[in-house]
Amino acid sequence: MLSVRPVQAFADNYIWLIHSPLHPERVAVVDPGDAAPVIEELRRSDLQLAAILLTHHHPDHIGGVPELLRLAEVPVIGPKDERIATRSQTAVEGQEIELPELGLAFKTLEIPGHTLSHIAFWGHDAVFCGDTLFSAGCGRTFEGTAQQMNTSLERLRALPPHTQVYCGHEYTASNLRFARAVEPDNGACADYQAQVTRLRANGEPTLPSTLALEIQVNPFLRCDTPAVRHAAQQKAGSALTDNAQVFGVLRAWKDQFR
Repeated sequence: MLSVRPVQAFADNYIWLIHSPLHPERVAVVDPGDAAPVIEELRRSDLQLAAILLTHHHPDHIGGVPELLRLAEVPVIGPKDERIATRSQTAVEGQEIELPELGLAFKTLEIPGHTLSHIAFWGHDAVFCGDTLFSAGCGRTFEGTAQQMNTSLERLRALPPHTQVYCGHEYTASNLRFARAVEPDNGACADYQAQVTRLRANGEPTLPSTLALEIQVNPFLRCDTPAVRHAAQQKAGSALTDNAQVFGVLRAWKDQFR
C-alpha cells in the first residue's frame, strides 16, 4: 500500500504527498493549489519534491505549481488542457505514467464531468480522483453533462473495492447529511456519519475512503439501487428510466441542499 500524507490548504482542500517506496524522502505532490503548506511540509519532514500530478485545471488545484517549480524543476503531469500552462507532460486515457525517481507508475483514467479534461491517477491500490468523486458525494458538473459525470463515476466504481480513494476536499460530513436525506434507512450511512463526526471533532481527516465503503454510502454511486432511484423519482415527480437521469436529479438536488 502506498504511503500518502495529506497537506491541508485553504478552507477544505487536501493536497496529497505520495512517498517513494524506494526512497521515502522523495515525494510526488497531487493537486497543489497552494505552494506554501507544501513547502512547509517538505522542509519540516526533510522531503524532496520529485513530481507534480494534476487532475484538472481549477486554480485551487494548480495555483501552487509555479512556486513549487522554483523550488525544484520536476515534471508536471496533467490532462490535455491549455488552461494548465505549467504542464510538461500530458496524461491521456489508458496511459501508464512512469515516475522513475519514485519507483512508481499510475494509469491515467479520463473522467470528464466536473471539468471536460478531468483525469484520475490509479495504481498501487489507490486512486487520486480530484473533484470527481468525494467521500459520500461527487463534484459539481461545471463543464460536463450528467451523462458524462455518471459514466465517470461508474468507471471509478468499477475499480477494485479495496481501492483507497484520495479526493480533493474535506466534504464528507456535509455529503453524508445529503446521503441520509436520500436514504434515511441506510445503516451504513448512519454508522459512517458517526465515525466521521468523531474524526472531525478531533480535527482528523476523513480521507482516504475506500470504494467498498463508497459503494455502500455514496448515493451518486448507487443510482442503480431501488431506494436511491425511488428517492430521485419522488424528487423529480416522474419516472426515471436510466442511471444518468437518476444522477442528474440527485446532482441538482444536492446543488440546492442545505
